[in-house]
Amino acid sequence: MAALLLVAGGASAPAATAQTMPALQGDIAPTHDPVIIREGGLYHVFSTGLGEGDGRIIAHRVSTDRVHWRLAPTPLSALPEWASRAIPGATNAWAPDISYVDGRYRLYYSVSTFGSNRSAIGLLTSPTLDPDRPDYGWRDEGPVVQSNPSDDFNAIDPAFIRDRDGRQWLALGSFWSGLKLFALDRATGKLLRPGETPVSIARRPAPAGAAAPVEAPFLFDHGGWYWLVASYDYCCKGNASTYYTVIGRSRAITGPYLGKDGSAMMQGGGTVLLAADLPEKQRFRGPGHAGHMRDADGTDYLVYHAYDREAKGAPTLRLARLRWGADGWPVAER
Repeated sequence: MAALLLVAGGASAPAATAQTMPALQGDIAPTHDPVIIREGGLYHVFSTGLGEGDGRIIAHRVSTDRVHWRLAPTPLSALPEWASRAIPGATNAWAPDISYVDGRYRLYYSVSTFGSNRSAIGLLTSPTLDPDRPDYGWRDEGPVVQSNPSDDFNAIDPAFIRDRDGRQWLALGSFWSGLKLFALDRATGKLLRPGETPVSIARRPAPAGAAAPVEAPFLFDHGGWYWLVASYDYCCKGNASTYYTVIGRSRAITGPYLGKDGSAMMQGGGTVLLAADLPEKQRFRGPGHAGHMRDADGTDYLVYHAYDREAKGAPTLRLARLRWGADGWPVAER
């Protein structure tokens, strides 16, 4: 068993491993809130829209080897009218999620403004990610779920999962009362029972007037367990970001999710998976908002962003391989 270290929030983490992944090259910054998927021989990363140009709403990058990346056509060149009406002041889409479901790709994305839980998650679908195929084309399926100031959750950071029984779910959430899980209709990819109270899967209780941020859920299945990845503390502060990534597991998709030490993610626990360890303090800070991909050979990867001290704190695409230990828990090799 790896040695443990303690970090803020009460979570425990395996000691950092030496970097084993090759350095990513090409169009890797600015990248924020990435997710990754493979179609054929091409890897696709979708992320929050930043800056100007084709990727200002949702950014899209591709690679043939997971190392060299280039920009690709965006799936969404302007916010849909419904989103602009629902979320006044929104200028781009945040934290997209990509999955392949019953013959079509589903791209969930969130629309919001900073500091508000007047937010919405929308859905795009396409039969392929390849713009050169004649059947390529993203279809706007409209809103999936919205939150308002009267709600105790924030409808951003969507993440789709299909469980072992074929049921479909959408995890989401940022700040407020934590991370939530909604049941989806298999045919539409939208809420199965609109208006139903979602399942709470993670939160970080804090004293009145204090904040204990939790956001960016991602769920995946491995070894008979469901694994919940989440980000704690603060992103979006460049080199001063305190973001780190926590993981917990549960036999049931609805939880409870516990860390290696038994700490509950509903109480701010879990096991730290990505942190600014000693080698990274020299350059990359605040690793977080991770998405999982299982490649064709069965290898598990996490894509995430971190802030590059050598590029004025620019959010930068990063990739880690998950190595599964004899104790059944993952260690991130970067």
